[in-house]
Amino acid sequence: MTYNAEVQFKFDATFTHDYTTRGFGSTISDDDFLPEEHFLITAPAADLNAKQYFKLFEKFMLCVGMCPASIRSGAMSLVFNDYVNEEEQRKVCREYELTMDEDLDKKFEEWKIRDEEWARLKKGPMGTVLSDDIDSIGETPESIT
Repeated sequence: MTYNAEVQFKFDATFTHDYTTRGFGSTISDDDFLPEEHFLITAPAADLNAKQYFKLFEKFMLCVGMCPASIRSGAMSLVFNDYVNEEEQRKVCREYELTMDEDLDKKFEEWKIRDEEWARLKKGPMGTVLSDDIDSIGETPESIT
């Protein structure tokens, strides 16, 4: 048995001249504006996964004039809104290495502890501070190897 499926996104925009208010022979004065646009985007839908559907819809939204920042914001709003379970949001954060606002205080405390530990390890014998520069300890990169 053969299965065929296709998904389509269609956009049709037309412009009707308004001769009554602008007068006869009025034209569109903006060179960046197309009076009519027709887009038909098709893709085989039999084996598309969710990420591919979103990529397809992103292309469609770009075609109809959405800016990339708005598209990303809309996609993120599907995950990070009041109707999505917090545990599901945290799964996405772990997958993409994101930090939720609620966890920033904890992260800041971890950074402070790490920085204190680094300062302690960096401190040399008898209270001297070791330099990050290899040349300052008398070794060159060639002598290390």
